Amino acid sequence: MFAREEYLEARALRCQGWSISAIARHLGRDRKTVRSYLSGERFVGVRGSGKVEFLWFLPYCRQRLADDAHLPATVLFNEIVGLGYAGSYPTFTRALRNHQVRPPCERCHRHPPRDGTATPHSAGEELRFDWLRLPDPPAEWGCGSHAHLLTGSLTHAGRWRGALAENEEFPQLVEAVDRLLRQLGGTCGLWRFDRTPLVCCPATGRVTSRFADVAKYYGVSVECPPDRGDPNDSVDEARRSAVHDWWHTVGDDTRLQAALDSLDRLAVSMDGSRPKARDTTGAPARPKRPLDLPTTPYPARVCVIRTANAEGLVSFRGNLYAIPPNLSGAVVEVRWRLDEPYLSIATRRGAVIARHALAPWGAGLTVTGPGHDIVLERPTRAARAGATPRKGNAHRPPSPAALAIAAALRPVTRASATPHQSPTRPPAPPPV
Repeated sequence: MFAREEYLEARALRCQGWSISAIARHLGRDRKTVRSYLSGERFVGVRGSGKVEFLWFLPYCRQRLADDAHLPATVLFNEIVGLGYAGSYPTFTRALRNHQVRPPCERCHRHPPRDGTATPHSAGEELRFDWLRLPDPPAEWGCGSHAHLLTGSLTHAGRWRGALAENEEFPQLVEAVDRLLRQLGGTCGLWRFDRTPLVCCPATGRVTSRFADVAKYYGVSVECPPDRGDPNDSVDEARRSAVHDWWHTVGDDTRLQAALDSLDRLAVSMDGSRPKARDTTGAPARPKRPLDLPTTPYPARVCVIRTANAEGLVSFRGNLYAIPPNLSGAVVEVRWRLDEPYLSIATRRGAVIARHALAPWGAGLTVTGPGHDIVLERPTRAARAGATPRKGNAHRPPSPAALAIAAALRPVTRASATPHQSPTRPPAPPPV
């Protein structure tokens, strides 16, 4: 706070033509402080009343954040400045924190930190993932020289399921994880992976930023321990042996859907083979209710290269999709986002030439579309019902309740004051 002598000296120097910066250097003060006193925003002998002033706008801030819990503080600050707030942005954000104006978001609070570090969980409550590479799959599956099977086992329930993938790249990994979770009927709060480069950095064991977003989407935490214990655990070894025995029953002419059905039957027959987890008293631990899954998978994008056959059909996930006949034999790119019910087929240069409804994996269907219209734009997806707006989305406008509070605030004005008089202030703010 300026002393009276400093203020008089600053006024005299300003009248002599000194700049604000020169006066601040001469007095050893911050130039913003000097400017606020010389412009009449602050007064000698009167401490700033930012905390009291904020109380007038507290009901409006509570209402706006109750309507949109993710409204950025910068947007809210600009709104109340328009209503007459004269405090600074740091004072405003500090008041928001002190008054705990922003309500907690249940969806955000159930998410782990962005770096994927784990949070404490009860014993046995984890989902272990493991890749198995199976040689020489049927050619019509389109998996190349090896089929990649991701297995996920619930340690506390003694259940496991498997999901086939074309490869172990990021989109295929996310797709296989989502299919496993839906087969298991939910997820637990902790996932464990080996040091998979797409999930964890092999050197440090930290979860990668891309997979941390996936874990946040499903509301779980991820661990990549250097050693999960004995790698020759009898139960895990029995599961791997059973999977390899099942693979020997898959013939070259086995349809993909038939193989998936037989794998599901094998997994169901082995449910409960793992010893039940026990609590501190030695009694079998009761499995906790699994966490609910999002309505749609994490929106990873699958992009694979295919060559159309002589009939103008493109193979993808055990089904055939038609493209214009004049493009038979062309190399195309199949694009699919996991949360969308259709796929697009594009040229190598990016021009989309066809779009089809997605057929079930391994159904053996031939999907044709009328005219194979070229798709230039993807239609806007309808917003998920009941979803809370996230950062990057359009912010909600003020609700009628917020507008009513703002209308009551607008007549509140502050009378002008001379440099040696404190400003006339309205009566005490309304009770909080």
